[in-house]
Amino acid sequence: MSSLWWSLRLRREAASVPLARQLLLSSMASAGADPDVAYDMCLALSEACANAIEHGSTAGDMVGAYRVSAYLEGNRCRIEVADTGPGFPAGYSPARCPNEAESGRGLYLIESLADHVRFRNRPGHGGAVVSFDKVLARRDGHLMTAS
Repeated sequence: MSSLWWSLRLRREAASVPLARQLLLSSMASAGADPDVAYDMCLALSEACANAIEHGSTAGDMVGAYRVSAYLEGNRCRIEVADTGPGFPAGYSPARCPNEAESGRGLYLIESLADHVRFRNRPGHGGAVVSFDKVLARRDGHLMTAS
C-alpha cells in the first residue's frame, strides 16, 4: 500500500489558497481519486484555509502563516489546517451555526463534505486545528503506486 504526504506553511493571504487546492487536486489525481470526491475535498480545504487566513494571528510560532498538511494513504485522504489565532471557543460546534449567521458556514460546509471532522485548539501554541478526512472512491480500480 502506497502513501503520499505533504505539508505547506503558507502566508495568511487569499493568494495562498489556490496553491494548496492545486497541490491537493494533483495529489488526488495521482492517487486515482474520483473527481467528485477530489472536488469535495478541495472545496473543504478552501473553506479551512479561508478560516485560517481570517482568524489567524500575527503572533506565535507561525507569524503571519498557517499550515496545511495532507495525507493520502490507502483509500483515505486526511487534511489538517492549523493557524495561530484565538482558537475555538469552549463548546464550539458548527452544527449550532444558525442559518442567518454571518460566519461559521465554512466549518459547517466542511462537516457536510467530509466523512470525519475534528475541530480543536493547538495545545500550548494557541490557534485552531481543523482536521477532516474522506474515503476515496477510486476511478476504474486505480490504485496509487509508488514510483
